[in-house]
Amino acid sequence: MSILMVAGIEGARNCADVVAKHLGMEVEVADGRRTALAILRQREFAAVVVDETIAECDPVAADTIWDRAGLAIPVQINFALSGTARLIREIRSALRRRDREQELARQAAAKAIELELNSTVAGLLLQSELALSSSDAGSPVAERLRVMADLAGNLRNKLASPAARRDSAM
Repeated sequence: MSILMVAGIEGARNCADVVAKHLGMEVEVADGRRTALAILRQREFAAVVVDETIAECDPVAADTIWDRAGLAIPVQINFALSGTARLIREIRSALRRRDREQELARQAAAKAIELELNSTVAGLLLQSELALSSSDAGSPVAERLRVMADLAGNLRNKLASPAARRDSAM
């Protein structure tokens, strides 16, 4: 992924080159709102860095840029007061924060799916066992219910295995 830098100051390209070299990422420069929005329509970015003076002079434009930034982490910094070293630290920190937040979101989504699957499998297992206990043991339907109960039990064991390994690792 790359970084979009929105700054109308002279030397923004040189600053972007230094940032790109230190972070090992491509840095694209937009000199204003229109250019930034056009670039954001074309591709995704890991971070969008907006010069604070642009945000203060035209807050609606800054809000529009943030809205169109998608999953990019927003970084607002005063290029006139901050050196390149500080800009690099701010971007690096924002990217780490973004990675942490994405990992937490993935873990939460995986846990929610796991809980939903476990609930569904438990329901299937319970219903098939209840149906088995109330039907004729030799009937073809009972045999299908046994197969369904076995499949649900196997799925339940498979779902429990990763959770057990994950819990024991903590």
